Amino acid sequence: MERDDLILDHSYSVAANHDEEHGKQIRKTVWKVTAILSIITIIEVGLGMTIKQGTDLWPIVKWSFIVMTIVKAGYIVLVFMHLGDEKKSFKWMLFGPYFIFMSYLIFQAITEANHQHDLLHGDAKTEVVEQEAGHTEH
Repeated sequence: MERDDLILDHSYSVAANHDEEHGKQIRKTVWKVTAILSIITIIEVGLGMTIKQGTDLWPIVKWSFIVMTIVKAGYIVLVFMHLGDEKKSFKWMLFGPYFIFMSYLIFQAITEANHQHDLLHGDAKTEVVEQEAGHTEH
């Protein structure tokens, strides 16, 4: 079987080569993406190192991790899968279900974590209701 990039006497592969100016633009884009993703990652690591669990700010830190991770994933898809050049409606067609699905997974994870926490540490509201119910039966 013949390779499709060599069809028509190498004319396709020759036409696919880019000039140096286009190469510079590609390298500039890669460095820009690397810098943006590195900055977001440094912020995430810095927040995780400075704000400890159990403080009042920890819920905000957890939500910021979720948001920054979703932003990084979306940005990677836009740049490296070349969706940034597509029409707005096409981007929404792809990212809409992604955001809905990610929101659902986050909701499920938080709900399950809260349920597990209540099972392990006991829910104060449940204990109060059980105590009240026990007092009324006697």
